[in-house]
Amino acid sequence: MPSLKRSEKSPFADPSSGPLFSVRFLISLVLVLGGIAWIAYYYIGVRPVAGFNDGKPALDPKSFEPGKITGWHWMGDLQGWNYLIGFGAIMIGLVLAAHPSTPLGRGRGVVVGMLGCFLIGLLWICTYYVVGTGDNAQDIAIFNDLEQKNLFVGIAFMAVGFTFATKWE
Repeated sequence: MPSLKRSEKSPFADPSSGPLFSVRFLISLVLVLGGIAWIAYYYIGVRPVAGFNDGKPALDPKSFEPGKITGWHWMGDLQGWNYLIGFGAIMIGLVLAAHPSTPLGRGRGVVVGMLGCFLIGLLWICTYYVVGTGDNAQDIAIFNDLEQKNLFVGIAFMAVGFTFATKWE
């Protein structure tokens, strides 16, 4: 069996491989992580104890007892819009990652991104219906605030999966 020299290309090499990091990939990574951080900070540090418009103050992060709002007050004023901002950033970041200049936009990354988004969307909706509509619905973080809007989140993940599917060859 002849050995391959460095100058020869392997027949098993991925012809569509490209750089691991690109500006588009870094921007998409910042958007996804920023969206997750936005939602987490709102839910943990700013959100009212029993949900929206109840007049109760947020949790005090030191004692986990109801106390004064310790987070950014302007973020508390946005209430439910914080979820739209956070999930919107996540979805836009994933759509940007579907471009061929990113690792998720070429080769096997497309399949991983597509199936990952489809499964996350399906699991999101199933989790909402199985657990979020029962007696313990208030125990699940984020699901308890979104209620029926959880369907939009699950369907949005599936829609992002279709943006990956359009890149599949």
